[in-house]
Amino acid sequence: MRARRFSPTFEHEEASINLTPLIDVVFVVLIIFIIIAPMLEIDRVELANGAAVPNKHSSASESSTLSIHVHQDNTIWFSGKCVTNEQLVRLLKEARRSGNHRIPQLFQDKRASFGTYQTVKNAVETAGYDQLDVILKPG
Repeated sequence: MRARRFSPTFEHEEASINLTPLIDVVFVVLIIFIIIAPMLEIDRVELANGAAVPNKHSSASESSTLSIHVHQDNTIWFSGKCVTNEQLVRLLKEARRSGNHRIPQLFQDKRASFGTYQTVKNAVETAGYDQLDVILKPG
């Protein structure tokens, strides 16, 4: 018998990937993001840099009656006085009862622990406030 050689009779086809479904999915995700993004609740954070865009209506001022400072050594200062967590809750409740509905402003030192921030945040929530401005200082 004769040995037959295998010779391909078909042409080599180039492999191609259909990108249309991938592009469709990306556009759908992009449209969903554009629609949902304005509805998201984002924490209010203002930078105390001042070199950014100046805003006349900015509420970030250290002279606010509800300014809370957390220093590097994790001490909490409210209106210029060093206070404990319990005192902070009591002072914030008194300010709320006296009709001061300004949003409390937290000036947090970057070297202070996160636990102190959480303690202040919980104190503000306990006092009945639903917002807290976190003012970041460059340093």
